[in-house]
Order: sequence, then C-alpha cells, then structure tokens
Amino acid sequence: MRGQVLGVDRTSGEGQISGEDGHRYTFRPDDWSDARGPAVGARIDFAIEGTRALRIFRLPDSDTASVGAARQAPSNDRNKYVAALLAFFFGVLGIHRFYLGRNGSAVLMIVISATIVGLLVTSVWAFIDTVRYLIMSDAEFDHRYARRFA
Repeated sequence: MRGQVLGVDRTSGEGQISGEDGHRYTFRPDDWSDARGPAVGARIDFAIEGTRALRIFRLPDSDTASVGAARQAPSNDRNKYVAALLAFFFGVLGIHRFYLGRNGSAVLMIVISATIVGLLVTSVWAFIDTVRYLIMSDAEFDHRYARRFA
C-alpha cells in the first residue's frame, strides 16, 4: 500500500502513516527498511498488519516532490522590509497600511493625523508597526499580509 508519513516522535522513532485507503497506521524504527529513515510528508510504500505498517520504503518521487516544493516562488507579493520602510518614513499617513491592503486602518491614520495630538499618536503607531514588521518572521508576515485571490 502507499501512503504518507504524518509524524515521527524524535525520541522514540515511532510514528504514524496515512494510507491511501484513508486509515492510519503506526510504525516503529525497526519497521523502516529505507536507509534514510522516516521524514514527515514523505511518500512511502508499506505492508500492513492490522493497524501497523511494516517493511516501509520511501518512494523515489518523494524526493523530487520535496525538491520542487523548496523551489516554489514566494506566495506573497508584498515585502516586510518595504512595509517597514514605508511605516518609518510615511507611517503617520498610513501609506504602509495601504501597501499591505489594510485600507480601513490606513484611512483612520490619515484622519487622526489631522491634529497635532493625532500626529503624535500615529507616529507612535507607525514606529510600533515598523518594529513589528522587522521582527516578524517571513512566514508570519506572509500569513498575515498575503494577497488573497478569489
């Protein structure tokens, strides 16, 4: 049967496989016949005995799939460094928020900036946004600010 490795316990080496039949199977390190061992997401071929997977081998196409996945183009057309620069230099006007697609809060920043007190508030807000973008991981930035196409 064929399937995919769902997870592997690093300490014990035990794990779970999702079979093409829709069932889950467990395995132990000694059930693995491939020299490289289990990896989450690897496509595999295995024999079953009850709910246990035996004689597990990694499929050759599993290697090409993981290489292709690593070379995918970024899913976000927005850059966190551009957003941070816009927030730092033009943040009181909310330009960085327009760039990230947060138009409501961008308009709010423009309206608030109409007064001296509002300029102080939006400058602190923009500085906080600048720091947040710079310390945010790329994955988190992509998750929050990726353009959603319908």
